[in-house]
Amino acid sequence: MRIAIYVRVSTQRQALTQTIEQQIERLQAHIATQGWVLDSEHIYRDDGYSGSKLNRPGLDSLRDHARLAEFDQVLITAPDRLARNYVHQVVVIDELERRGVKVEFLDRPMSDDPHDQLLLQIRGAVAEYERTLIADRMRRGRQTRYRAGTLTPWTHPVYGYRFDPEHPRDPTLVQIDPSESEMVKQMFGWYLAPDSTLYLIAKKLTDLGLPTPTGKPRWNVSSVRNILKNPAYTGTAYTNRTRLVPAQKRKSAMLPIGSGASMVPRSPEEWIPIHVPGFVSQATFDQVQEKLARNQQMSPRNNTSHVYLLRGLISCGQCRLSASGKTRSGYRYYICRGHTDALLIAQGERCIARYAPADQLDELVWQDLCQVLTHPEIMAYALERAHGGHWLPQELQAQVEALQKASQQIERQQERLLEAYLADIIKMSELERKRKELANKQEAIRIQITQLQTQVDQRKELNQVADSIETFCAQIRPILAQADFTQKRQLIELLIDRVIISNENVEIHYVIPTHPEGPHVPFYHLRTDYRNLLSGRQATARAG
Repeated sequence: MRIAIYVRVSTQRQALTQTIEQQIERLQAHIATQGWVLDSEHIYRDDGYSGSKLNRPGLDSLRDHARLAEFDQVLITAPDRLARNYVHQVVVIDELERRGVKVEFLDRPMSDDPHDQLLLQIRGAVAEYERTLIADRMRRGRQTRYRAGTLTPWTHPVYGYRFDPEHPRDPTLVQIDPSESEMVKQMFGWYLAPDSTLYLIAKKLTDLGLPTPTGKPRWNVSSVRNILKNPAYTGTAYTNRTRLVPAQKRKSAMLPIGSGASMVPRSPEEWIPIHVPGFVSQATFDQVQEKLARNQQMSPRNNTSHVYLLRGLISCGQCRLSASGKTRSGYRYYICRGHTDALLIAQGERCIARYAPADQLDELVWQDLCQVLTHPEIMAYALERAHGGHWLPQELQAQVEALQKASQQIERQQERLLEAYLADIIKMSELERKRKELANKQEAIRIQITQLQTQVDQRKELNQVADSIETFCAQIRPILAQADFTQKRQLIELLIDRVIISNENVEIHYVIPTHPEGPHVPFYHLRTDYRNLLSGRQATARAG
Protein backbone atom coordinates (compact mmCIF):
# COMPACT_ATOMS: atom_id res chain seq x y z
CA MET A 1 0.00 0.00 0.00
CA ARG A 2 1.32 3.45 -0.91
CA ILE A 3 1.34 5.65 2.19
CA ALA A 4 1.58 9.39 2.74
CA ILE A 5 1.69 11.29 6.02
CA TYR A 6 0.68 14.82 6.91
CA VAL A 7 2.01 16.72 9.93
CA ARG A 8 1.44 20.30 11.13
CA VAL A 9 2.30 22.65 13.96
CA SER A 10 0.52 25.97 14.29
CA THR A 11 3.24 28.21 15.86
CA GLN A 12 6.90 28.84 15.26
CA ARG A 13 7.61 27.91 18.89
CA GLN A 14 6.12 24.46 18.39
CA ALA A 15 8.21 24.04 15.24
CA LEU A 16 11.38 24.92 17.15
CA THR A 17 10.62 22.41 19.93
CA GLN A 18 10.58 19.65 17.30
CA THR A 19 6.95 18.59 17.98
CA ILE A 20 6.49 18.16 14.25
CA GLU A 21 9.39 15.65 14.24
CA GLN A 22 7.68 13.80 17.06
CA GLN A 23 4.56 13.49 14.89
CA ILE A 24 6.66 12.10 12.03
CA GLU A 25 8.34 9.56 14.34
CA ARG A 26 4.99 8.32 15.66
CA LEU A 27 3.58 7.95 12.16
CA GLN A 28 6.71 6.18 10.88
CA ALA A 29 6.62 3.76 13.82
CA HIS A 30 3.00 2.90 13.05
CA ILE A 31 3.83 2.38 9.38
CA ALA A 32 6.68 0.03 10.36
CA THR A 33 4.39 -2.08 12.54
CA GLN A 34 2.00 -2.46 9.60
CA GLY A 35 4.78 -3.44 7.20
CA TRP A 36 4.10 -0.51 4.89
CA VAL A 37 6.64 1.59 3.03
CA LEU A 38 6.81 5.40 3.18
CA ASP A 39 8.67 7.37 0.51
CA SER A 40 10.29 10.60 1.66
CA GLU A 41 8.54 12.65 -1.03
CA HIS A 42 5.19 11.66 0.49
CA ILE A 43 5.87 13.39 3.80
CA TYR A 44 3.78 16.57 3.72
CA ARG A 45 4.41 19.13 6.48
CA ASP A 46 3.26 22.59 7.40
CA ASP A 47 5.58 24.24 9.95
CA GLY A 48 4.03 27.17 11.76
CA TYR A 49 0.70 27.22 9.85
CA SER A 50 -2.61 27.64 11.63
CA GLY A 51 -5.17 24.87 11.32
CA SER A 52 -8.00 27.41 11.05
CA LYS A 53 -7.34 27.90 7.32
CA LEU A 54 -6.93 25.53 4.39
CA ASN A 55 -4.41 27.76 2.60
CA ARG A 56 -1.29 25.75 3.57
CA PRO A 57 1.52 24.72 1.17
CA GLY A 58 1.96 21.22 2.58
CA LEU A 59 -1.77 20.49 2.51
CA ASP A 60 -2.09 21.92 -0.99
CA SER A 61 0.75 19.66 -2.16
CA LEU A 62 -0.93 16.67 -0.53
CA ARG A 63 -4.20 17.38 -2.30
CA ASP A 64 -2.46 17.94 -5.63
CA HIS A 65 -0.58 14.63 -5.43
CA ALA A 66 -3.75 12.83 -4.35
CA ARG A 67 -5.34 14.06 -7.55
CA LEU A 68 -2.51 12.31 -9.42
CA ALA A 69 -3.18 9.06 -7.49
CA GLU A 70 0.37 8.90 -6.08
CA PHE A 71 -0.68 7.18 -2.82
CA ASP A 72 -3.59 5.16 -1.37
CA GLN A 73 -3.76 6.28 2.25
CA VAL A 74 -2.89 9.31 4.38
CA LEU A 75 -1.88 8.96 8.03
CA ILE A 76 -2.34 11.90 10.44
CA THR A 77 -1.82 11.90 14.19
CA ALA A 78 -5.16 13.61 15.03
CA PRO A 79 -8.04 15.35 13.24
CA ASP A 80 -7.00 18.79 14.56
CA ARG A 81 -3.65 18.42 12.76
CA LEU A 82 -5.58 18.29 9.49
CA ALA A 83 -7.85 21.22 10.39
CA ARG A 84 -9.36 22.74 13.49
CA ASN A 85 -12.66 23.49 11.78
CA TYR A 86 -15.04 20.54 11.43
CA VAL A 87 -16.28 21.75 8.07
CA HIS A 88 -12.71 22.06 6.78
CA GLN A 89 -12.00 18.51 7.93
CA VAL A 90 -15.09 17.34 6.10
CA VAL A 91 -14.12 19.13 2.88
CA VAL A 92 -10.58 17.70 2.78
CA ILE A 93 -11.51 14.15 3.85
CA ASP A 94 -14.37 14.01 1.34
CA GLU A 95 -12.12 15.30 -1.45
CA LEU A 96 -9.38 12.75 -0.69
CA GLU A 97 -11.81 9.85 -0.49
CA ARG A 98 -13.31 10.84 -3.82
CA ARG A 99 -9.76 10.49 -5.18
CA GLY A 100 -9.61 6.97 -3.70
CA VAL A 101 -7.37 8.00 -0.79
CA LYS A 102 -8.32 6.80 2.70
CA VAL A 103 -7.66 9.06 5.69
CA GLU A 104 -6.66 7.52 9.04
CA PHE A 105 -6.01 9.25 12.38
CA LEU A 106 -3.78 7.54 14.97
CA ASP A 107 -5.27 9.27 18.00
CA ARG A 108 -8.89 8.99 16.94
CA PRO A 109 -9.73 6.26 14.43
CA MET A 110 -13.30 6.45 13.18
CA SER A 111 -15.56 4.58 15.60
CA ASP A 112 -18.94 4.85 17.35
CA ASP A 113 -17.63 7.77 19.38
CA PRO A 114 -20.14 10.69 19.29
CA HIS A 115 -17.46 13.00 17.90
CA ASP A 116 -16.72 10.61 15.06
CA GLN A 117 -20.41 10.15 14.32
CA LEU A 118 -20.85 13.92 14.33
CA LEU A 119 -18.01 14.23 11.86
CA LEU A 120 -19.63 11.63 9.61
CA GLN A 121 -22.98 13.40 9.77
CA ILE A 122 -21.40 16.76 9.01
CA ARG A 123 -19.53 15.22 6.09
CA GLY A 124 -22.76 13.86 4.68
CA ALA A 125 -24.60 17.14 5.18
CA VAL A 126 -21.82 19.20 3.59
CA ALA A 127 -21.51 16.76 0.67
CA GLU A 128 -25.27 16.85 0.06
CA TYR A 129 -25.26 20.64 0.27
CA GLU A 130 -22.40 20.88 -2.21
CA ARG A 131 -24.10 18.50 -4.65
CA THR A 132 -27.37 20.41 -4.46
CA LEU A 133 -25.61 23.77 -4.81
CA ILE A 134 -23.54 22.64 -7.77
CA ALA A 135 -26.53 21.04 -9.51
CA ASP A 136 -28.63 24.18 -9.06
CA ARG A 137 -25.83 26.44 -10.31
CA MET A 138 -25.31 24.23 -13.36
CA ARG A 139 -29.07 24.19 -14.09
CA ARG A 140 -29.36 27.96 -13.85
CA GLY A 141 -26.21 28.41 -15.90
CA ARG A 142 -27.53 26.15 -18.64
CA GLN A 143 -30.86 27.95 -18.74
CA THR A 144 -29.08 31.29 -19.04
CA ARG A 145 -27.05 30.00 -21.97
CA TYR A 146 -30.15 28.44 -23.56
CA ARG A 147 -31.99 31.76 -23.43
CA ALA A 148 -28.96 33.52 -24.86
CA GLY A 149 -28.87 30.99 -27.72
CA THR A 150 -25.30 29.91 -26.99
CA LEU A 151 -25.93 26.29 -25.98
CA THR A 152 -27.72 23.48 -27.82
CA PRO A 153 -30.33 21.48 -25.88
CA TRP A 154 -28.77 18.22 -27.08
CA THR A 155 -25.85 16.38 -25.51
CA HIS A 156 -25.75 14.19 -28.63
CA PRO A 157 -26.70 15.31 -32.13
CA VAL A 158 -30.32 14.68 -33.11
CA TYR A 159 -30.85 12.38 -36.10
CA GLY A 160 -30.32 14.56 -39.17
CA TYR A 161 -27.73 16.86 -37.59
CA ARG A 162 -24.07 16.75 -36.60
CA PHE A 163 -21.96 18.85 -34.23
CA ASP A 164 -18.86 20.86 -34.92
CA PRO A 165 -15.96 18.80 -33.50
CA GLU A 166 -14.31 21.82 -31.89
CA HIS A 167 -17.49 23.39 -30.46
CA PRO A 168 -20.04 20.59 -30.09
CA ARG A 169 -22.58 22.56 -28.04
CA ASP A 170 -22.58 25.77 -30.08
CA PRO A 171 -25.98 25.99 -31.85
CA THR A 172 -24.61 28.41 -34.46
CA LEU A 173 -22.20 25.70 -35.62
CA VAL A 174 -24.71 22.82 -35.77
CA GLN A 175 -24.65 21.33 -39.26
CA ILE A 176 -27.19 19.37 -41.28
CA ASP A 177 -26.13 15.81 -42.02
CA PRO A 178 -26.77 15.34 -45.78
CA SER A 179 -27.73 11.65 -45.76
CA GLU A 180 -29.69 11.59 -42.50
CA SER A 181 -31.58 14.79 -43.32
CA GLU A 182 -32.72 13.32 -46.64
CA MET A 183 -33.97 10.24 -44.82
CA VAL A 184 -35.90 12.44 -42.36
CA LYS A 185 -37.53 14.25 -45.31
CA GLN A 186 -38.52 10.88 -46.79
CA MET A 187 -40.03 9.79 -43.47
CA PHE A 188 -42.22 12.90 -43.38
CA GLY A 189 -43.23 12.26 -46.98
CA TRP A 190 -43.92 8.56 -46.42
CA TYR A 191 -46.15 9.27 -43.44
CA LEU A 192 -48.31 11.72 -45.37
CA ALA A 193 -49.00 9.06 -48.02
CA PRO A 194 -52.47 7.44 -47.83
CA ASP A 195 -52.72 4.34 -45.59
CA SER A 196 -49.20 4.90 -44.28
CA THR A 197 -48.53 4.07 -40.61
CA LEU A 198 -45.66 4.42 -38.19
CA TYR A 199 -45.23 0.66 -38.18
CA LEU A 200 -44.89 0.50 -41.97
CA ILE A 201 -42.25 3.26 -41.93
CA ALA A 202 -40.31 1.47 -39.17
CA LYS A 203 -40.45 -1.78 -41.13
CA LYS A 204 -39.31 -0.07 -44.32
CA LEU A 205 -36.33 1.55 -42.57
CA THR A 206 -35.36 -1.78 -41.00
CA ASP A 207 -35.62 -3.55 -44.36
CA LEU A 208 -33.37 -0.89 -45.92
CA GLY A 209 -30.70 -1.73 -43.36
CA LEU A 210 -30.42 1.83 -42.04
CA PRO A 211 -29.19 2.12 -38.44
CA THR A 212 -31.44 3.81 -35.89
CA PRO A 213 -30.42 7.10 -34.21
CA THR A 214 -28.75 4.99 -31.50
CA GLY A 215 -26.99 2.76 -34.03
CA LYS A 216 -29.23 -0.29 -33.68
CA PRO A 217 -30.34 -2.31 -36.71
CA ARG A 218 -34.04 -2.43 -35.93
CA TRP A 219 -36.40 0.55 -35.99
CA ASN A 220 -39.49 0.66 -33.81
CA VAL A 221 -42.62 2.77 -33.83
CA SER A 222 -41.52 5.06 -30.99
CA SER A 223 -38.27 5.97 -32.79
CA VAL A 224 -40.21 7.01 -35.89
CA ARG A 225 -42.78 8.92 -33.85
CA ASN A 226 -40.10 10.85 -31.96
CA ILE A 227 -38.53 11.99 -35.23
CA LEU A 228 -41.85 13.03 -36.74
CA LYS A 229 -42.79 15.01 -33.61
CA ASN A 230 -39.46 16.85 -33.27
CA PRO A 231 -39.92 20.57 -34.14
CA ALA A 232 -36.15 21.07 -34.52
CA TYR A 233 -36.40 19.99 -38.17
CA THR A 234 -38.39 23.17 -38.88
CA GLY A 235 -35.55 25.33 -37.52
CA THR A 236 -36.42 25.73 -33.84
CA ALA A 237 -35.32 23.32 -31.12
CA TYR A 238 -36.88 23.57 -27.66
CA THR A 239 -35.59 22.74 -24.21
CA ASN A 240 -37.30 22.80 -20.80
CA ARG A 241 -40.28 21.05 -22.38
CA THR A 242 -40.64 18.37 -19.69
CA ARG A 243 -40.04 17.88 -16.01
CA LEU A 244 -39.23 14.84 -13.91
CA VAL A 245 -41.88 13.48 -11.53
CA PRO A 246 -42.26 10.20 -9.61
CA ALA A 247 -43.69 7.45 -11.81
CA GLN A 248 -47.48 7.47 -11.81
CA LYS A 249 -48.23 4.94 -14.52
CA ARG A 250 -47.37 1.31 -14.75
CA LYS A 251 -46.40 -0.84 -17.70
CA SER A 252 -49.32 -3.13 -16.92
CA ALA A 253 -52.27 -3.04 -14.54
CA MET A 254 -50.83 -6.22 -13.02
CA LEU A 255 -47.45 -4.67 -12.22
CA PRO A 256 -46.56 -2.13 -9.50
CA ILE A 257 -45.69 1.44 -10.36
CA GLY A 258 -42.22 0.98 -8.89
CA SER A 259 -39.82 3.58 -7.64
CA GLY A 260 -38.84 5.09 -10.98
CA ALA A 261 -39.54 8.48 -12.49
CA SER A 262 -41.32 9.69 -15.57
CA MET A 263 -41.42 12.83 -17.67
CA VAL A 264 -44.48 15.08 -17.88
CA PRO A 265 -44.84 18.03 -20.28
CA ARG A 266 -44.46 21.61 -19.16
CA SER A 267 -46.68 24.40 -20.40
CA PRO A 268 -45.49 25.93 -23.73
CA GLU A 269 -44.79 29.23 -21.93
CA GLU A 270 -41.90 27.54 -20.10
CA TRP A 271 -40.25 26.20 -23.28
CA ILE A 272 -36.95 27.81 -24.30
CA PRO A 273 -36.55 28.11 -28.10
CA ILE A 274 -33.12 27.74 -29.71
CA HIS A 275 -32.49 28.39 -33.40
CA VAL A 276 -30.94 25.55 -35.43
CA PRO A 277 -30.78 24.93 -39.19
CA GLY A 278 -34.09 23.62 -40.54
CA PHE A 279 -34.86 21.43 -43.55
CA VAL A 280 -38.56 20.52 -43.16
CA SER A 281 -41.20 23.10 -43.99
CA GLN A 282 -43.57 24.22 -41.26
CA ALA A 283 -46.57 23.28 -43.44
CA THR A 284 -45.34 19.68 -43.84
CA PHE A 285 -44.60 19.42 -40.13
CA ASP A 286 -48.09 20.67 -39.21
CA GLN A 287 -49.74 18.18 -41.60
CA VAL A 288 -47.82 15.33 -39.99
CA GLN A 289 -48.85 16.48 -36.49
CA GLU A 290 -52.50 16.57 -37.56
CA LYS A 291 -52.30 13.04 -38.91
CA LEU A 292 -50.54 11.80 -35.78
CA ALA A 293 -53.28 13.30 -33.63
CA ARG A 294 -56.00 11.87 -35.86
CA ASN A 295 -54.46 8.39 -35.79
CA GLN A 296 -54.12 8.62 -32.02
CA GLN A 297 -57.86 9.17 -31.77
CA MET A 298 -58.48 6.25 -34.12
CA SER A 299 -56.11 3.98 -32.17
CA PRO A 300 -57.49 0.50 -31.38
CA ARG A 301 -57.72 1.40 -27.69
CA ASN A 302 -60.00 4.32 -28.63
CA ASN A 303 -61.89 2.41 -31.31
CA THR A 304 -65.48 1.53 -30.41
CA SER A 305 -66.61 0.24 -33.82
CA HIS A 306 -66.26 -3.34 -32.52
CA VAL A 307 -67.96 -3.87 -29.17
CA TYR A 308 -65.93 -5.63 -26.50
CA LEU A 309 -67.68 -5.77 -23.16
CA LEU A 310 -64.43 -6.18 -21.20
CA ARG A 311 -62.39 -3.71 -23.24
CA GLY A 312 -59.49 -2.37 -21.17
CA LEU A 313 -60.12 -4.76 -18.27
CA ILE A 314 -58.33 -7.96 -19.41
CA SER A 315 -54.86 -8.98 -18.26
CA CYS A 316 -52.78 -12.02 -19.17
CA GLY A 317 -52.05 -14.24 -16.18
CA GLN A 318 -48.81 -15.48 -17.73
CA CYS A 319 -46.89 -12.34 -18.72
CA ARG A 320 -49.01 -9.84 -16.68
CA LEU A 321 -49.54 -7.57 -19.69
CA SER A 322 -52.89 -6.24 -20.84
CA ALA A 323 -55.01 -7.87 -23.53
CA SER A 324 -56.94 -5.99 -26.18
CA GLY A 325 -59.86 -6.93 -28.37
CA LYS A 326 -59.11 -7.95 -31.96
CA THR A 327 -61.00 -9.64 -34.78
CA ARG A 328 -59.44 -12.64 -36.53
CA SER A 329 -61.19 -14.37 -39.47
CA GLY A 330 -64.55 -13.03 -38.33
CA TYR A 331 -64.10 -14.10 -34.71
CA ARG A 332 -63.53 -11.70 -31.84
CA TYR A 333 -60.73 -12.40 -29.35
CA TYR A 334 -58.95 -10.84 -26.43
CA ILE A 335 -55.26 -11.13 -27.33
CA CYS A 336 -52.38 -10.49 -24.94
CA ARG A 337 -50.19 -7.57 -25.95
CA GLY A 338 -47.21 -9.88 -25.58
CA HIS A 339 -48.32 -11.63 -28.80
CA THR A 340 -47.91 -8.57 -31.00
CA ASP A 341 -45.38 -6.37 -29.20
CA ALA A 342 -42.58 -6.01 -31.73
CA LEU A 343 -39.91 -5.47 -29.10
CA LEU A 344 -40.85 -8.60 -27.14
CA ILE A 345 -40.92 -10.60 -30.36
CA ALA A 346 -37.47 -9.32 -31.35
CA GLN A 347 -36.15 -10.28 -27.90
CA GLY A 348 -37.64 -13.78 -28.15
CA GLU A 349 -40.08 -13.14 -25.30
CA ARG A 350 -43.35 -13.39 -27.20
CA CYS A 351 -46.26 -14.49 -25.01
CA ILE A 352 -47.60 -17.99 -25.79
CA ALA A 353 -50.94 -17.66 -23.98
CA ARG A 354 -54.04 -18.69 -25.92
CA TYR A 355 -56.35 -16.24 -27.60
CA ALA A 356 -59.45 -15.72 -25.42
CA PRO A 357 -62.72 -15.88 -27.43
CA ALA A 358 -64.46 -12.59 -26.67
CA ASP A 359 -68.07 -13.77 -26.97
CA GLN A 360 -67.67 -16.61 -24.47
CA LEU A 361 -65.54 -14.59 -22.06
CA ASP A 362 -67.95 -11.62 -22.14
CA GLU A 363 -70.88 -13.92 -21.43
CA LEU A 364 -69.04 -15.77 -18.66
CA VAL A 365 -68.10 -12.58 -16.81
CA TRP A 366 -71.55 -11.05 -17.29
CA GLN A 367 -73.29 -14.15 -15.90
CA ASP A 368 -70.93 -14.22 -12.94
CA LEU A 369 -71.65 -10.54 -12.31
CA CYS A 370 -75.40 -11.23 -12.45
CA GLN A 371 -74.96 -14.04 -9.95
CA VAL A 372 -73.09 -11.74 -7.59
CA LEU A 373 -75.76 -9.05 -7.88
CA THR A 374 -78.58 -11.56 -7.48
CA HIS A 375 -77.00 -13.08 -4.38
CA PRO A 376 -75.54 -10.20 -2.32
CA GLU A 377 -74.53 -12.69 0.36
CA ILE A 378 -71.60 -13.54 -1.91
CA MET A 379 -70.27 -10.01 -1.54
CA ALA A 380 -71.10 -9.97 2.14
CA TYR A 381 -69.17 -13.20 2.67
CA ALA A 382 -66.20 -11.92 0.68
CA LEU A 383 -66.18 -8.70 2.66
CA GLU A 384 -66.51 -10.60 5.93
CA ARG A 385 -63.63 -12.90 5.00
CA ALA A 386 -61.48 -9.96 3.96
CA HIS A 387 -61.94 -8.36 7.38
CA GLY A 388 -61.15 -11.51 9.32
CA GLY A 389 -64.26 -13.09 10.79
CA HIS A 390 -67.95 -12.85 11.53
CA TRP A 391 -69.71 -9.61 12.08
CA LEU A 392 -70.74 -9.87 15.72
CA PRO A 393 -70.72 -6.40 17.22
CA GLN A 394 -73.10 -7.56 19.99
CA GLU A 395 -70.57 -10.10 21.29
CA LEU A 396 -67.76 -7.60 21.01
CA GLN A 397 -69.81 -5.04 22.93
CA ALA A 398 -70.46 -7.63 25.65
CA GLN A 399 -66.71 -8.18 26.00
CA VAL A 400 -66.18 -4.43 26.31
CA GLU A 401 -68.78 -4.21 29.06
CA ALA A 402 -67.16 -7.11 30.95
CA LEU A 403 -63.77 -5.42 30.77
CA GLN A 404 -65.28 -2.14 31.97
CA LYS A 405 -66.71 -3.95 34.99
CA ALA A 406 -63.30 -5.47 35.70
CA SER A 407 -61.77 -2.00 35.51
CA GLN A 408 -64.27 -0.67 38.01
CA GLN A 409 -63.50 -3.58 40.34
CA ILE A 410 -59.77 -2.75 40.22
CA GLU A 411 -60.59 0.87 41.11
CA ARG A 412 -62.49 -0.38 44.21
CA GLN A 413 -59.51 -2.58 45.13
CA GLN A 414 -57.24 0.46 44.96
CA GLU A 415 -59.56 2.36 47.29
CA ARG A 416 -59.61 -0.51 49.82
CA LEU A 417 -55.84 -0.81 49.58
CA LEU A 418 -55.44 2.86 50.46
CA GLU A 419 -57.86 2.45 53.42
CA ALA A 420 -55.79 -0.51 54.67
CA TYR A 421 -52.63 1.60 54.59
CA LEU A 422 -54.29 4.48 56.41
CA ALA A 423 -55.47 2.02 59.08
CA ASP A 424 -51.84 0.79 59.50
CA ILE A 425 -52.82 -2.66 58.30
CA ILE A 426 -50.14 -2.67 55.56
CA LYS A 427 -46.85 -0.83 55.18
CA MET A 428 -45.89 1.70 52.53
CA SER A 429 -43.73 -0.83 50.62
CA GLU A 430 -46.65 -3.25 50.43
CA LEU A 431 -48.96 -0.42 49.34
CA GLU A 432 -46.62 0.59 46.50
CA ARG A 433 -46.18 -3.00 45.34
CA LYS A 434 -49.93 -3.71 45.30
CA ARG A 435 -50.76 -0.38 43.66
CA LYS A 436 -48.21 -1.09 40.91
CA GLU A 437 -49.73 -4.52 40.24
CA LEU A 438 -53.23 -3.05 40.05
CA ALA A 439 -52.06 -0.20 37.82
CA ASN A 440 -50.54 -2.70 35.37
CA LYS A 441 -53.78 -4.68 35.29
CA GLN A 442 -55.75 -1.48 34.79
CA GLU A 443 -53.54 -0.44 31.86
CA ALA A 444 -53.87 -3.87 30.23
CA ILE A 445 -57.66 -3.70 30.52
CA ARG A 446 -57.70 -0.17 29.10
CA ILE A 447 -55.73 -1.35 26.03
CA GLN A 448 -58.10 -4.29 25.51
CA ILE A 449 -61.13 -2.03 25.77
CA THR A 450 -59.67 0.37 23.18
CA GLN A 451 -58.92 -2.47 20.78
CA LEU A 452 -62.34 -4.06 21.18
CA GLN A 453 -64.13 -0.73 20.81
CA THR A 454 -62.26 -0.18 17.55
CA GLN A 455 -63.41 -3.60 16.35
CA VAL A 456 -66.98 -2.81 17.37
CA ASP A 457 -66.91 0.41 15.33
CA GLN A 458 -65.44 -1.43 12.35
CA ARG A 459 -68.08 -4.16 12.56
CA LYS A 460 -70.85 -1.57 12.71
CA GLU A 461 -69.44 0.09 9.61
CA LEU A 462 -69.25 -3.28 7.85
CA ASN A 463 -72.86 -4.03 8.78
CA GLN A 464 -73.83 -0.71 7.24
CA VAL A 465 -71.85 -1.69 4.15
CA ALA A 466 -73.72 -5.00 4.05
CA ASP A 467 -77.02 -3.13 4.21
CA SER A 468 -75.90 -0.78 1.43
CA ILE A 469 -74.85 -3.78 -0.68
CA GLU A 470 -78.31 -5.28 -0.33
CA THR A 471 -79.91 -1.95 -1.26
CA PHE A 472 -77.61 -1.52 -4.24
CA CYS A 473 -78.29 -5.05 -5.51
CA ALA A 474 -82.04 -4.59 -5.09
CA GLN A 475 -81.90 -1.50 -7.30
CA ILE A 476 -79.83 -3.22 -9.98
CA ARG A 477 -81.62 -6.60 -10.25
CA PRO A 478 -84.65 -5.41 -12.28
CA ILE A 479 -82.50 -4.19 -15.19
CA LEU A 480 -80.16 -7.18 -15.45
CA ALA A 481 -82.31 -9.23 -17.80
CA GLN A 482 -83.12 -6.33 -20.16
CA ALA A 483 -79.76 -4.53 -19.99
CA ASP A 484 -78.32 -3.42 -23.33
CA PHE A 485 -74.61 -3.25 -24.13
CA THR A 486 -74.19 0.30 -22.77
CA GLN A 487 -75.84 -0.58 -19.45
CA LYS A 488 -73.80 -3.78 -19.16
CA ARG A 489 -70.62 -1.86 -19.84
CA GLN A 490 -71.50 0.73 -17.19
CA LEU A 491 -72.08 -1.97 -14.59
CA ILE A 492 -68.87 -3.78 -15.47
CA GLU A 493 -66.83 -0.58 -15.27
CA LEU A 494 -68.38 0.12 -11.87
CA LEU A 495 -68.01 -3.33 -10.31
CA ILE A 496 -65.05 -5.05 -12.00
CA ASP A 497 -61.49 -3.94 -11.49
CA ARG A 498 -59.67 -6.60 -13.54
CA VAL A 499 -60.24 -9.91 -15.30
CA ILE A 500 -57.14 -12.13 -15.39
CA ILE A 501 -56.94 -15.02 -17.85
CA SER A 502 -54.53 -17.89 -17.16
CA ASN A 503 -55.39 -20.46 -19.86
CA GLU A 504 -57.81 -22.65 -17.88
CA ASN A 505 -58.72 -20.11 -15.19
CA VAL A 506 -60.50 -16.79 -15.13
CA GLU A 507 -59.95 -14.63 -12.06
CA ILE A 508 -62.50 -11.83 -11.70
CA HIS A 509 -61.50 -8.98 -9.38
CA TYR A 510 -64.61 -7.14 -8.22
CA VAL A 511 -65.02 -3.93 -6.29
CA ILE A 512 -67.94 -3.26 -3.97
CA PRO A 513 -69.45 0.25 -4.07
CA THR A 514 -69.88 0.84 -0.33
CA HIS A 515 -71.79 4.08 -0.88
CA PRO A 516 -72.22 6.58 -3.74
CA GLU A 517 -69.18 8.74 -2.96
CA GLY A 518 -67.24 6.21 -0.89
CA PRO A 519 -64.34 3.91 -1.65
CA HIS A 520 -64.57 0.58 -3.41
CA VAL A 521 -63.74 -2.53 -1.40
CA PRO A 522 -62.00 -5.23 -3.47
CA PHE A 523 -62.68 -8.97 -3.54
CA TYR A 524 -62.42 -11.59 -6.30
CA HIS A 525 -63.75 -14.85 -7.68
CA LEU A 526 -61.67 -17.59 -9.26
CA ARG A 527 -63.55 -19.31 -12.06
CA THR A 528 -62.11 -22.66 -13.12
CA ASP A 529 -64.81 -23.68 -15.62
CA TYR A 530 -63.85 -21.19 -18.31
CA ARG A 531 -62.38 -23.69 -20.79
CA ASN A 532 -65.26 -26.11 -20.24
CA LEU A 533 -67.69 -23.47 -21.45
CA LEU A 534 -65.89 -22.94 -24.74
CA SER A 535 -66.50 -25.01 -27.82
CA GLY A 536 -65.61 -25.30 -31.48
CA ARG A 537 -62.91 -23.38 -33.24
CA GLN A 538 -62.95 -20.53 -30.75
CA ALA A 539 -62.25 -22.86 -27.82
CA THR A 540 -59.21 -24.40 -29.45
CA ALA A 541 -57.74 -21.26 -30.98
CA ARG A 542 -54.05 -20.78 -30.32
CA ALA A 543 -51.68 -17.94 -30.88
CA GLY A 544 -50.42 -18.05 -34.42
